[in-house]
Amino acid sequence: MTYQVRPVCDRDWDSIVRIEAAAYAGAGLSEERAVLESRGRASPATSFVLDAGGRLAGYLATAQARCTCPGRSRTAGRRTRMSRTRHEFRRSQLAVAALFCFLGLQYGTWAARIPALKARLDLTAAEVGVLLLACGVGAAVSFPLVARLMRQLGSRRLAGLSTLGLVAVLLALSVVPSYPTALVVLFADGVAVACLNVAMNAQGAALEAKYQRMTMAKLHAVFSGGTLCAALVASGVSILSQALPVHFVVAALVLLLLVGLAWPALLADDPAPPQTSQEEARREETRRRWVVPTGVTVWLSLAMVFGTVTEAAMTDWSALYLKDIAHAAAQVTPMGIAVFSAMMVLARLLADQWRARWGDKTVVVAGATVAGAGLALALVLGGVAPALVGFAGVGLGMAAVTPCIYVAAARVGSDALTLVAAMGTTGLLAGPPVIGFIASSGSLVWGMGAVAGSALLVSLCVAPIRWPEATVGSSQPTVAPPAASAEMAPADQ
Repeated sequence: MTYQVRPVCDRDWDSIVRIEAAAYAGAGLSEERAVLESRGRASPATSFVLDAGGRLAGYLATAQARCTCPGRSRTAGRRTRMSRTRHEFRRSQLAVAALFCFLGLQYGTWAARIPALKARLDLTAAEVGVLLLACGVGAAVSFPLVARLMRQLGSRRLAGLSTLGLVAVLLALSVVPSYPTALVVLFADGVAVACLNVAMNAQGAALEAKYQRMTMAKLHAVFSGGTLCAALVASGVSILSQALPVHFVVAALVLLLLVGLAWPALLADDPAPPQTSQEEARREETRRRWVVPTGVTVWLSLAMVFGTVTEAAMTDWSALYLKDIAHAAAQVTPMGIAVFSAMMVLARLLADQWRARWGDKTVVVAGATVAGAGLALALVLGGVAPALVGFAGVGLGMAAVTPCIYVAAARVGSDALTLVAAMGTTGLLAGPPVIGFIASSGSLVWGMGAVAGSALLVSLCVAPIRWPEATVGSSQPTVAPPAASAEMAPADQ
């Protein structure tokens, strides 16, 4: 096929109008034919089309500001409103992204210094596992509390309170005098993490609903970016000082600054609904009663657990593996989290294009296989360099797994999405202690081998599920309504 860039001629305008509508109508920026033709007449020297074998594949039509045409003032007003809306969206998007970044920074800060906590409190691998388990237990048992706080406070106020709680946890961890006290502090951390996780995702969902624009994937990429920044800062601080209070106090100040900048632009919660009648209240209570999960929901929940266990293990155990097994220098040990998080951020920014090209199931299966097989090979080879490459492979492979599972659960229904989210948080915080118990029974190599196995189990869990086909040619994510549950079904049905 021959491609040619040439000036616009009269017969091109029908195709130009179709191309323009396909590109901009969904964003509310489509313009009338008269507006487009006026640009071409006003500045023919800067108006071109891309001719692909007799078919128009694109166009460029610009004009100077003085050109006029029917409907121009109306179009200008619409553009002004759209510009204002875009500004408001970006402002709120950055504010919500700050919450995701906050959680990544807070989590990555103390996780990167687990070796220092282990040495200061003189802990065994099993005791480190129990310490991490306390965090997971706090998150797991707090879901009824989180649901009640969300109803009473709303996502904005709950986010504010939970961020303050997480800052207090970080400061307390820097000075904990004993192992029992550390257990209590990390239990509180799990509760606060669960609160912020629900609140910030509620803010993200409200942002999408208000402005009808997709942003959740990028928000989750920001969380990974926050973890990466925390790891890099930990590596730098460890060169200057091994003291935890210095590091954690500086991190706490950064976190408070982040929340202070974000707070004014967070979305306000909807006003509380009027008091319902007793009959309406009974119907609402009946609707909220727990029902037995479907087979699809169970498989998705298991896949989410194994996926989040794999992710969390990279954060909680990679530094210890580099230090105790690979014998890396102190300034290198935090780089395990850094390479994992860097690859995860990059992959999440590209994941929607992969999903559009190959489909969610292919992306999940291939990604989990790459993560599990790559980590297993790194463990067999041993050494610092193979470990870092293996950790980067886990970040690359697992980046799109949990977002795809969340989308699949949303297609099944709201109850499935709630259960899958709960299982994800539990796996994220309670999974690493299991790795610690395995490590204490044998060695950390066996523990990391279990992580590789967990990644491979994700592929087995998603195999019985029928996923939507790939939508080649479109990289834009879509949100399917809960009613579209028929799209997610066991493959044998």
